[in-house]
Amino acid sequence: MSASPTGKSGTGASLRHVLGHLVTPLLMCIGMGLAYLGAFHAPEPHHLRVDVVGSGQSAQVLAQTLHDKGAGALDVRTVVDRSAARSQLMDREIYGAYVPGAEPELMVATAGSDTTATVVQKVFTELAAKQGAPLRVTDVAPVSSGDPTGQGLFFLLVALSIGSYASVAVIGGAGAVLPLRIRALLALGMSLVVSAIGAVFAGPLFHLVDQGLAGVWAMSWLYTAGILLVGVGLHTFLKRWTTLGVMVLFVMLNFTSSGGIFKPELQSGFFASLHSFWNGAGFIEGARGHVNFDGNGVGRSVLVLALWFVAGAAVMGAAALGEAARRRREAAAPAGAEVMTADAEAGAAAGVPAGRPALAGRGAHAGPVASEGPVEEELEEAVGV
Repeated sequence: MSASPTGKSGTGASLRHVLGHLVTPLLMCIGMGLAYLGAFHAPEPHHLRVDVVGSGQSAQVLAQTLHDKGAGALDVRTVVDRSAARSQLMDREIYGAYVPGAEPELMVATAGSDTTATVVQKVFTELAAKQGAPLRVTDVAPVSSGDPTGQGLFFLLVALSIGSYASVAVIGGAGAVLPLRIRALLALGMSLVVSAIGAVFAGPLFHLVDQGLAGVWAMSWLYTAGILLVGVGLHTFLKRWTTLGVMVLFVMLNFTSSGGIFKPELQSGFFASLHSFWNGAGFIEGARGHVNFDGNGVGRSVLVLALWFVAGAAVMGAAALGEAARRRREAAAPAGAEVMTADAEAGAAAGVPAGRPALAGRGAHAGPVASEGPVEEELEEAVGV
């Protein structure tokens, strides 16, 4: 006599079910540790571009000495005058410019990256101290008044991302019964809402930006819309693994490569390479360029965000094809069900109990399997997928 679904057999099946779901948080823990510690635990400069102002022999010798002494940490070149150095700082081609002399000066742009400016300042403060002169620091692009650490945009990125991928969980899970076009409209609608909340954070609430709020909102919308479209489309294929998938894409790899805390020149090659095309970096660098650097580099950043939006639309298109194919398979299923019904009727005519064919087809564990559907739905709702 088989065990009752509510007895030991049912408990074992339920335990295996829970243990299977616990794989997801373990993978999240491992992924977050590898990503954040790998990206942030030991920042050090790699080919950090700085300039020495001057065209004479002494400037050339100083630049070469600093370059050689840095052993790959610094990429030091010369620039003809202070005006040219300032232009390169505003174009974000360099991170510091040293003007030697009796009163040495270091030009930086903290709005580009406060942590990078701090690293550059440390190098040239030591150089000026050896020459017996105090270093004067000039900030050609200071951070916004409401963002003294220069990291406010990064935390805005975090808020936008969480609002986006949490919406993916709800639309993809609770809204799975809705047609895909309705889910797509919900995704675009939520991107407007989340980006509007982000604009309130950036402007009137925390004053992260002193100007250009409309442009920051537009990039916020493009960023969130890309995440939502990619995530909702992926849910068709990943199902309960969607939360883990979007966390890998838009948290683990995204936050760590965005440049919001450390620029790629202070990170390992892997995260530095992601910075060139990942969507978080597109938002951070685009917002910085728009607000603090007279629009320099904004076009490329907007292109990155637009390509992620297009990728999201492509994933939604693939999801539409996948769901259409599934509907065709489900429409063909009743024919097979009719055959099974006919077999059952034939068995009944031969004196076989009506419930026996179904149990035989399901196997010895028919009870727990039959009860797994509601439990699966409940767990998926609990974890938000």
